[in-house]
Amino acid sequence: MIVVEPVLTRIDPIFSPRPWGARSLAPLFPDKANLAEPLGEAWLTALESRVATGPFAGRSLRDAWRAMPLDWRGTRPARHHDFPLLLKFLFPHDKLSIQVHPDDSYAAQHELAAGGRGKTEMWHIVSAEPHGALLLGLKPGVTREILVDAVARNSVEALFLRHPIHAGETYFVEAGTQHAILPGMVVCEVQEYSDLTYRVYDYGRVDASGRPRELHLEKALQVTRFEGTHSGKVPALSLHSPDAIKHLLAACRFFATERWDCDRTTPIEGDISEFQLLVILSGHGTIHDSESAQPYRSGQAWFLPASLEIAMLQPAVPTSLLRVTVPDTNLLIHQLLNQGFDMEQISRVVLETV
Repeated sequence: MIVVEPVLTRIDPIFSPRPWGARSLAPLFPDKANLAEPLGEAWLTALESRVATGPFAGRSLRDAWRAMPLDWRGTRPARHHDFPLLLKFLFPHDKLSIQVHPDDSYAAQHELAAGGRGKTEMWHIVSAEPHGALLLGLKPGVTREILVDAVARNSVEALFLRHPIHAGETYFVEAGTQHAILPGMVVCEVQEYSDLTYRVYDYGRVDASGRPRELHLEKALQVTRFEGTHSGKVPALSLHSPDAIKHLLAACRFFATERWDCDRTTPIEGDISEFQLLVILSGHGTIHDSESAQPYRSGQAWFLPASLEIAMLQPAVPTSLLRVTVPDTNLLIHQLLNQGFDMEQISRVVLETV
């Protein structure tokens, strides 16, 4: 068997046009300015994304994942046939549709052709204009009948909990939660790898051919949890670290996300049970493993194999990044308890899902 040494691996994004998108993605992507058509999303870990560095350079992430040694994947996520996490940047210049995502149980029963996986996600607000807001969750007392009537009357927004937002905040969006992202912000989204979205209302918009975008009201009604979910703003948990300012933003059985703010050389320790993903929110510098040193900059996504014992982040300027893993939530809770946090604090950040 050929041994493939674990090395830092950069993944190139795929950019997706959206009618609600922006015509400039600077400063995250300075080469994406003065665009001819609006881009709404940068998919950092799409299965079709190309691996840019390392022994799998030139392959799609789908093919690279399947070819990776198990010790690159880690002992927990190795059970996944395809890559388990989709990371994105969103650039809303207009309102996104009001929508909801199914959970794994519904997707496995009704959406096998689309991958059979539901979609629980989290949003980290990278930047925000004054008065920016999200619609997240229906107000208490809203029923199926009230929602259907509001769709017919074009008054759906009035049924939602509206959350004013600020840069640096994090929101958890459990499957089954009605929601919409409004304009005036840049969002980094971490989610189960799924593109299942049921549109409830789209403000009468049309696609490039002049046709209204498809709605999925009946499916949306089937998966909406009118009794409520764990969705909402998550208070970050400040972690102990001598090297960087670190916060646990949100965790569930699908993903755990930390934010690191680094102004000095910072070690990134490996764990044989889980691979790591780094998303550079701002800053630039050099990232090292035992084989090489590579430049990094904002907007990039890096894959760190589980068998990579350590990497070093050397910022040229202060750098902010997200670190994302597929956790063992029981182990994570145990580690946080050992660090001195109590269960009340932990339960606000490590969220159970259906």
